[in-house]
Amino acid sequence: MNSPESTDGTTPHPTPLGVAMIGYAFMGKAHSNAWRNVASYFDVPAFEQRVLVGRDSEGVAAAAKKYGWAESATDWRAVIARDDVDIVDICAPGWMHAEIAIAALEAGKHVLVEKPLANTLAEAEAMAAAARTAREKGVRSMVGFNYRRVPALALARELIAEGRLGTVRHVRAAYLQDWLVDPESPMTWRLNKEAAGSGALGDIASHTIDQVLFLLDGQVTEVSGRTHTFTTRRPGPRGLEDVTVDDAAWATLTLASGAVASVEVSRVATGQKNSLKLEIYGDKGSILFDLENLNELGFLDATLPVREQGFRRILVNEPEHPYMDAWWPQGHVIGWEHTFTHEIRDFLTAIKDGTDPAPSFGDGLAVQRILAAVEESSAAKSTLIQLTTHAAALVPAAAPEGA
Repeated sequence: MNSPESTDGTTPHPTPLGVAMIGYAFMGKAHSNAWRNVASYFDVPAFEQRVLVGRDSEGVAAAAKKYGWAESATDWRAVIARDDVDIVDICAPGWMHAEIAIAALEAGKHVLVEKPLANTLAEAEAMAAAARTAREKGVRSMVGFNYRRVPALALARELIAEGRLGTVRHVRAAYLQDWLVDPESPMTWRLNKEAAGSGALGDIASHTIDQVLFLLDGQVTEVSGRTHTFTTRRPGPRGLEDVTVDDAAWATLTLASGAVASVEVSRVATGQKNSLKLEIYGDKGSILFDLENLNELGFLDATLPVREQGFRRILVNEPEHPYMDAWWPQGHVIGWEHTFTHEIRDFLTAIKDGTDPAPSFGDGLAVQRILAAVEESSAAKSTLIQLTTHAAALVPAAAPEGA
């Protein structure tokens, strides 16, 4: 850290904080947009976009210039060792998460890492352990489950916590995309298990499962699941290559509260571009949400007389709604990219305040255990898998700062 010691012997947060980001493709673009804009809308500590890291020197240099980074580099290890770097934002592929995050935490850098936490359960456990050790030294870490920062979903969590749904009985969660429908779509790193860890399971079921845990503030105790690959070979640079991850996955999750959640994810759902649908049913009310209408929340209050019951549409654009007081006049909707701005806002605020941001690496580990259980269940013909609580590996979760 590049901050001098203050007169009372403590070490204040550096001003400005130096940020390094590793990876500049899809998520790198989304995170760069957030870093570039967050201070224009939220009260956050001063920071600078110091360096963007990538493997291709020309490509990363062009991206750094385009996305507002002061410089570029190709050696992430050298960047982590720099005294003017205080935050490391990891947007690299999953197989790199553990090595980079652990090295950064051990170097005393605050770390934000894109979901899922890692490619394997062992890597996730190592990352959570490193985060616990770093936390004792005031070093913060967070996993980038950006949908926790959708104002409508943050509002849904508030309504559930307030008891407006009563006892939640079951949840239906489906995240559907169609970018792999065409069997001639080319092979990419996302279709290789060594690079990606898994397919739709890790890529989008991680989001879906995190939402179940986030909204219900719950813990999963039992898992059964199935995964399937519909197109097993795809064209690559050297001809047809084996697809070694799943195209779709299904799971049934039992929570400690007694609630049951059904989860379905697919990257071959024709006509579905990026649809995360959530339905939460309680004995006093219900909630509906669709990411493709992310400014809206459906809410039914079952405590009203039957003749007055029905789902009502809440347009989540009021200043009283989570995060929305920073944006536009009522009715002027926000978009998907704003979730990352909210994410960076919460992370920077936690660093400034010396608090633990959420979701923590422990939360990411909890999701990783469920993903691993789905794979184990699928391999055993959907056998029911019991999850053991590993309390020491979990850091207590907290609601997002803006919620």
